[in-house]
Amino acid sequence: MEKGKISSLQMAMMMYPTIVATAILTVPSITAKYAKNDLWLSPVWASLIGYVTVYIAYQLHKLYPKQTVIQYSEQIIGRAGGKVLGFLYVFFYIQLTGQLARSYGEFVVDSFLVNTPISVIIASMLLLCALAVRGGVEVLGRLSEFFFPAFIFPLIILIVLLSPDFEFKNVFPVLGSGMMPSMKGAIVPNGWFTEFFLIIFFLPFLTDVKNGRKYGMITVFAVMATLIVVNLTVLFVLGATTATKVYPLMNAGRYISLADFFEHLESITMAVWILGAFIKISVFYYAAALSTAQWLNLSDYRSIVWPLGILIVEFSFWSYPNVMELNRFDVIAFPFYGPLVQTIIPLFLLVIAMVRKRKRKGMEAG
Repeated sequence: MEKGKISSLQMAMMMYPTIVATAILTVPSITAKYAKNDLWLSPVWASLIGYVTVYIAYQLHKLYPKQTVIQYSEQIIGRAGGKVLGFLYVFFYIQLTGQLARSYGEFVVDSFLVNTPISVIIASMLLLCALAVRGGVEVLGRLSEFFFPAFIFPLIILIVLLSPDFEFKNVFPVLGSGMMPSMKGAIVPNGWFTEFFLIIFFLPFLTDVKNGRKYGMITVFAVMATLIVVNLTVLFVLGATTATKVYPLMNAGRYISLADFFEHLESITMAVWILGAFIKISVFYYAAALSTAQWLNLSDYRSIVWPLGILIVEFSFWSYPNVMELNRFDVIAFPFYGPLVQTIIPLFLLVIAMVRKRKRKGMEAG
């Protein structure tokens, strides 16, 4: 079904913008509502579930090295149960890809192209993503490798240019209300970190599988460090008003003024977001296409990429009638829905698989 191969480093370069792209825009605001000036600590607690998710995904891969969760779930819990669980994953990734496309469209319309129909913006992005997905995992790996510097450097430049406006006193008092506020602030980012389960769709196609877990863990750390830096940057610039902003990093970018020439560089945030959104939507789109094809026992997933794209566009509007519902999903539903599907269910699969393996060994020894 998939003949391409990628390296562990390419997988890491795919996963980093997949998690960071959407998190840097909205997470600082959501986290600040609970954690206040301790919002920089929340990514540390949230990253713990990321490490666990990568470990679970890698252990499942070791037990079933050539398969994805759609395929080996039938071997672990039986054909009927596996088909039901497989449908859950198919629906999850199609629906989530639609949600990501809608978030992308809402941001672009709200911030820049106010007179452009959102359907045009979503459809044009999904058209590009469909072309990348049809190219296969190698194309996704090379695109991620190519765009990675273009994603990282503007973010670094933005933070450096904002540094003259930093008010370091905004971080105090540290842990003024104890640990609990920063832990509450980690609930929403938890959902983003469970998205590392996506590596289950790439581990079977790695040229250096032994490095898969290592690069997965490194990526979790890199995402955590990035979110800490972004949260601190926003806190130093906006202070207590961070919680009132929809896109705090975008608002912080408007403070930049260098020699009366470089001003209002929120377009840097826009550029980072579009690149990151392209990689993220493509990765989720690929997971949706591959899992659908495997669930239907098709010989190739490429034949369903275009029909799936139309379905994803429809889901982006069906699931969320307005932007309020979209935000409510991010804040209320996904922090529990995401970990359930991407961490808790895979953990149960791993436990059942390991118990069965031990029983099999015991019977063979007996």
